[in-house]
Amino acid sequence: MSDTRQPVGPVDASVHPRYAGIATFARLPRIEEVSSADIAIVGIPFDTGVSYRPGARFGPSHVRESSRLLRPYNPAQDVSPFAAAQVVDAGDIPANPFDIGEAVAGIETAATALGERVSHIVTVGGDHTIALPLLRAVNKKHGPVAVLHFDAHLDTWDTYFGAPVTHGTPFRRASEEGLIDLTASCHVGTRGPLYSKQDLDDDERLGFSIVSSVDIEERGIETAIERVRRRVGDKPLYISIDIDVLDPAHAPGTGTPEAGGMTSRELLRMLRALSDLNIVGADVVEVSPAYDHAQLTGIAASHVLYELVTLMAAQVAAARVAGAQVAEAHVAEAQVAG
Repeated sequence: MSDTRQPVGPVDASVHPRYAGIATFARLPRIEEVSSADIAIVGIPFDTGVSYRPGARFGPSHVRESSRLLRPYNPAQDVSPFAAAQVVDAGDIPANPFDIGEAVAGIETAATALGERVSHIVTVGGDHTIALPLLRAVNKKHGPVAVLHFDAHLDTWDTYFGAPVTHGTPFRRASEEGLIDLTASCHVGTRGPLYSKQDLDDDERLGFSIVSSVDIEERGIETAIERVRRRVGDKPLYISIDIDVLDPAHAPGTGTPEAGGMTSRELLRMLRALSDLNIVGADVVEVSPAYDHAQLTGIAASHVLYELVTLMAAQVAAARVAGAQVAEAHVAEAQVAG
């Protein structure tokens, strides 16, 4: 039997001004305000793993404030995500700011528990260290996943100051732990100087293909989309987005900015082109509001999250319809047999 419950959507902006009230993402209900949920947006205010400018611990609250103007219908995808699925704001996962190991373990535990309550989690960081425990949690449900990693940087380095878990190492650790599909993972938007050519050799060995910012500039966004889709295929897909994949002109509020990045429009276009892929989770990280101006970075991040939620909501709705059709077919078969 199909689920006839109507999702609880955002606060009505014609009754309650957008600048009023508690800032949940897109003014959605909190998870405790609904009986069940399909998609949870959760913050992880942690930035102890950064190697340069700090402040991403304030990212979740900044992105929530920046999301107040989002509306219920997404015309670019022709989907009303908050009507297609029950989307909620699940608050923040607390993480020990003085102990990276304890923080990572706690994030994994909390994300695993949240994943048992909802079908999809979209995380707002926080620095990119959090991708490792999130991938560990996803792996428990889906096994090794394709990772589509939007970032100025590879994040497959080995250590910083001897520390193996930082915001520059999550995907090396994930590859070593068998969390990612080595045949289907890809970086998008990488650019800027590296320590040596060995960085690229190591990255390929760890299971990543690269669509760099130069590739996008020279061959165009449609070619980049084609390469990504061919690489990922039909594998379970985890999308990890460091906001510094955008050029600093579009996202100045981040910890390790690099010139020559993607535009907001290019990033949103690429995400919308993934609507038929099997997306099982996502994160948006490295928003550091102390370096933001006029909410440029927060607004970009909130729209990226909105597109991710829309993709997932459409999948939830399609799965619900398919499940209802299967159930109806079983009823019909039983009636014929009876």
